Amino acid sequence: MKMEEIRRFERVGSHSHITGLGLEGLKAKEIADGMVGQIEARQAAGIVVNMVKEGRFAGRAILLAGPPGTGKTALAVGIAKELGKDVPFVSISGSEIYSAEMKKTEFLMQAIRKAIGVRIHEMRKIYEGVVTTLDIKTVPHPYNPYQKIPKMAVIGLKTKKEEKQFKVDETFANYILQQGVEVGDIIQIDADSGRIVKLGKSEEAVKKEALDLTSVEIVEIPDGDVMKEKEFVYVMSLHDLDKRASRSGGLFSLFFEEKEEITNETRQRVDEMVKEWVDSGKAEIIPGVLFIDEVHMLDIEAFAFLNRAMESELAPIIILASNRGVARIRGTDVKSPHGIPLDLIDRLLIITTRPYKKEEIKKILQIRMAEEKIDMEDDALEYLTEIGIQASLRYAVQLMAPAANIARNNNRRKIKKEDVEKARELFHDVKRSVEYLKEYEKMMLGE
Repeated sequence: MKMEEIRRFERVGSHSHITGLGLEGLKAKEIADGMVGQIEARQAAGIVVNMVKEGRFAGRAILLAGPPGTGKTALAVGIAKELGKDVPFVSISGSEIYSAEMKKTEFLMQAIRKAIGVRIHEMRKIYEGVVTTLDIKTVPHPYNPYQKIPKMAVIGLKTKKEEKQFKVDETFANYILQQGVEVGDIIQIDADSGRIVKLGKSEEAVKKEALDLTSVEIVEIPDGDVMKEKEFVYVMSLHDLDKRASRSGGLFSLFFEEKEEITNETRQRVDEMVKEWVDSGKAEIIPGVLFIDEVHMLDIEAFAFLNRAMESELAPIIILASNRGVARIRGTDVKSPHGIPLDLIDRLLIITTRPYKKEEIKKILQIRMAEEKIDMEDDALEYLTEIGIQASLRYAVQLMAPAANIARNNNRRKIKKEDVEKARELFHDVKRSVEYLKEYEKMMLGE
């Protein structure tokens, strides 16, 4: 199966089109880097990025406050992208910390360490070149026949000197999918671990796509042989290193991801090892972004933990998001803005977002159409924009995939207004769902 065919099994991220904050200096462009509108919020985020790069952000965090669907997550992603391509971005919801499998503080600690990257430099035997062919074979998942997983792949690599084809196993194939490798990309493959690093796109591939502007780095096709001894640079999170140091192995762990607490002793050993690597020039620390949505769901214990974590030497940039006004702090009877303790709010830089205007909603929908490779007639787009105004932007974006599916079933590639109407009829927004509940209230089960 070709790469283009297998892509439909992958999840297109809601914010995969965001490549930065769309700034020129500290001035926000109206539309840039996948960002639309929210001028003041983006400019404030740009100042935060500068402070982080200058090392003046220690002991602080950010709160993004605004109504649902006003781009809070997009802003957090934009900040991470502005900080650099290898900067880890970890997104969690406040409700996720209440897990029966581990303590709240352990969950937060793991999230924090996932958001801290270590860029490792090693001399390795690698395969390097521009991808000329890519063919991924898939098989049904052993436990879910509706899902397909890669079994093997055939990949062609070319340098200025030679061209070779390789047949690789599922480990390599998984890395190819995770990195989003396509024909025209210039990549490095670690022959021992199967880890793949995408360096950028070849000039020929960019010309072939006829792009006037691209956020992808243009890289010259490598010289020499496809296989060579060279410095291989890759990024692992502190949590990845923690897991590697504590893994006990066993047959069970081959099939199921182990969710277990990692001891402080293990983390201390990893920190000492990373410090040695940094001192010897073998590695660099990359503080990333930890984004906590629905922050009002955290309780007083979790807030106390975050307060301490912000003071740590190894701390990521913590970004909180809230769509609440004055709310009760979970675990107490105290009410506070956004449901956050006042001593923590005092340490936050607060950035507010506002509802999008009609033209901004329309432009965001067009960007999502391009990202999801969806084509739509003008009157259908206008109708979807009106839905975004009346219901929510998020609901309008969610209707795109069902409408595209309805159009395909009618043997059309282009979505018509009637397809959007049918999708809206089948999938309700929050307001209509509430109306439905009121209509059938007596038939619904109570508390």
